[in-house]
Amino acid sequence: MSKHKERIVIVGGGFGGLYATKAMAGAPVSITLIDRRNFHLFQPLLYQVATGGLSPEDIASPLRAALKNQKNARFLTGQVIDIDPERKVVILEDGDEVAYDVLVVATGASHHYFGRDAEWEKFAPGLKTIEDAIKIRRRVLLAFEAAERETDPDRRRALLTFVIVGGGPTGVELAGALGELARHTMRGEFRAIDPAEARITLIEGLDRILSAYPPDLSAVATESLRDLGVTVQTNALVTEITDDYVLVRDTASNEQTLIPTHTVLWGAGVKASPLSDVLAHRVAAERDSAGRVLVRPDLTLPGHDDIFVIGDLAHFDHQTGEPLPGVAQVAMQMGDYVADVLRRRRFGKEGRPFHYTDKGMLAVIGRNRAVADIGRLHFAGLPAWLIWVFVHINFLIEFDNKLKVMTQWGWNYLTRRQGARLITGEAAPVWMQLPITHDAAGEKAEVPVSGDTRAQKPTE
Repeated sequence: MSKHKERIVIVGGGFGGLYATKAMAGAPVSITLIDRRNFHLFQPLLYQVATGGLSPEDIASPLRAALKNQKNARFLTGQVIDIDPERKVVILEDGDEVAYDVLVVATGASHHYFGRDAEWEKFAPGLKTIEDAIKIRRRVLLAFEAAERETDPDRRRALLTFVIVGGGPTGVELAGALGELARHTMRGEFRAIDPAEARITLIEGLDRILSAYPPDLSAVATESLRDLGVTVQTNALVTEITDDYVLVRDTASNEQTLIPTHTVLWGAGVKASPLSDVLAHRVAAERDSAGRVLVRPDLTLPGHDDIFVIGDLAHFDHQTGEPLPGVAQVAMQMGDYVADVLRRRRFGKEGRPFHYTDKGMLAVIGRNRAVADIGRLHFAGLPAWLIWVFVHINFLIEFDNKLKVMTQWGWNYLTRRQGARLITGEAAPVWMQLPITHDAAGEKAEVPVSGDTRAQKPTE
């Protein structure tokens, strides 16, 4: 075993990067974890922040706190923008360089709009970061606030219409949480409107939602969403998004439907992080159509045994012929695997290919509503929901206040008392951001209006 302390640089503090770091605790290595944020984000619960069920700090943990007792690891806040494989350094945005013997890239993925990013992103935010969640929460709550003041019935109807694009887990969980929010949580809180009249539409291009799940669970999820007032449209593609409507095409009949709305949420697609481009340029890494980097069976890049790519950024198809899904379990197991490979190398042992153990899939639709696909078991309802609750709480292992978070979240979720419904994020007064016509709301016409005034346009 070599006494030289390898310099291991891990880029990305998500599930893959953090689990790789923690798995090497006590090893004779020097680890530098770099992330542009100073916290680890528990992304599976982002939708609860977006709908007011949790506060951002409930699902984020400072990386320095997570690594406080791991003496062989340090954390740097910074944005890695380049890699020099010849000199073995990563280059930060401010020009600083960090040398490595082994590099682990775990920078994940972001949402994308199938070539319409520039047009649609401003109208339909995705859900990958805390900022995304706060933006969505703001838009959703402002829509209800604006509807309370709007006197025109057509504009009010459009304000109370929410369109979610993408029938995967993110879209389904968002739709279910919105249904709970409108039909239960906000009941009795308004005087001019009934929040339960909100129309929530979930749009999916395939013939069923949750296509990665068995058909019977997709059917159960669809029915559960309908019970919450969500309209599920399958075989439907969004062809246009503007500030006051969405255009949807039926793939079977080719007919197009215009849905007047001021709130569109995106959960339909992902693309690799910008470091995918850097790897393609610097080490000729091959990529798939989503920008994910093709890796070898040991998660390294061809010709570069010292560079690992893991998590959502990696395209690993050696096990089944299909790329592994972009879920937390894959990233966690890849992080643990990298630590094992490096340990074997130090002891001169032969490596083994990465093997993903599928522990099942869970998707929650609402209170007491979830679906579970665990091995040969397919079930739904309260048992699936309880498993979902305990699995997610168990994954909050990096939180110092785990018991507090579990108690607070469990109480809010069970009682439907969502106390994190705060409209934040803008310096301007909130009323100036309401998407209403101020003359219709009783304001003086000469009052200048800034911010989001989308409902001033006539509904088609």
